[in-house]
Amino acid sequence: MQFADIRRRTVLATLAAIPLAILTTGLATAADKIKVAGIYTQPIQQKWDATLHRALVAAEKAGTIEYKFSEKVPNTDYVRVLREYAESGVQLIVGEAFGISREARKVADDYPNVAFVMGDPGKPYGKNFSVFDNYIHEPCYLMGIIAGNMSKTGKIGMVGGYPIGEVNRLFNAFMAGARSVRPDAQFKVSFIGSWYDPPKAKEFAFAQIESGVDVLYAERAGVVDAAREKGIIAFGNVNDMNKEENGGGVVVTSALWHMESALGHAIEQVKAGTFEAADYREWTMMAKGGATLAPYYGFDDKIPADVKAKVNAVADDIMAGKFTVEINDEEPKSTF
Repeated sequence: MQFADIRRRTVLATLAAIPLAILTTGLATAADKIKVAGIYTQPIQQKWDATLHRALVAAEKAGTIEYKFSEKVPNTDYVRVLREYAESGVQLIVGEAFGISREARKVADDYPNVAFVMGDPGKPYGKNFSVFDNYIHEPCYLMGIIAGNMSKTGKIGMVGGYPIGEVNRLFNAFMAGARSVRPDAQFKVSFIGSWYDPPKAKEFAFAQIESGVDVLYAERAGVVDAAREKGIIAFGNVNDMNKEENGGGVVVTSALWHMESALGHAIEQVKAGTFEAADYREWTMMAKGGATLAPYYGFDDKIPADVKAKVNAVADDIMAGKFTVEINDEEPKSTF
């Protein structure tokens, strides 16, 4: 089975998981729509927030929601914006409560008729505060299989934002995938202390290349530019970095994150009056279409056939529940 087959079946699984109302453009009347607000701490161009925004824009275009959003809202002002949207009559608020979990839960207590779906490492709270996080560790494992096979030196670099769970689990899965085919693989791990600082990420990547790595995991923007300048390959994260971050000829593939299924599920529940606090983890994983592997683009003929077959087989097992990629949120360490 070719990679395209997995891609096609994954897309079909994603569509099957999205409520019919989300997919049926033009059939919803104004009365069918619910009011949704998105609140983002970064510009919506930043890929984490862009993933949420893109999913809600798609629902708005499908005619199932009325959508408003605020971007670049710092944690110091976040609770005020939460309350303003709750007071305005929105029925669902999507955002991120990292660093303000306790305060955000207090807002949910004060507005029991508003549904909250918030990025948060904690557990669901009360009856109306659901949580999600970025669980794309499964395609990260698949990327690791490819990286382990394509590295000539066996030294692989990874540059991330912060050593927190949502980043650590991706790095650990990537390392596990590489070790599954190359047990002697070594890793250089760096964190830049920022969610968006391409020059700094590029600088850290240059330092890793100087240390001998010949493959990079670009968890942050800026790493791909370093890989291009030094003539090595890279793997992308969250968005399709081959297309969206000038990765042509450099980025082999990317671990993609999708929130259409998760937010479609939340929208359906709000419309039906059945919303309840839940952990949306499974909705961000491969089986429900929340995570996929991007195409190989120009690297399709450069990856050995047996490696692609291995990736396909493991992906099949993940989708079927026959293979589980460990979720390891512990901070990964450099091994050389």
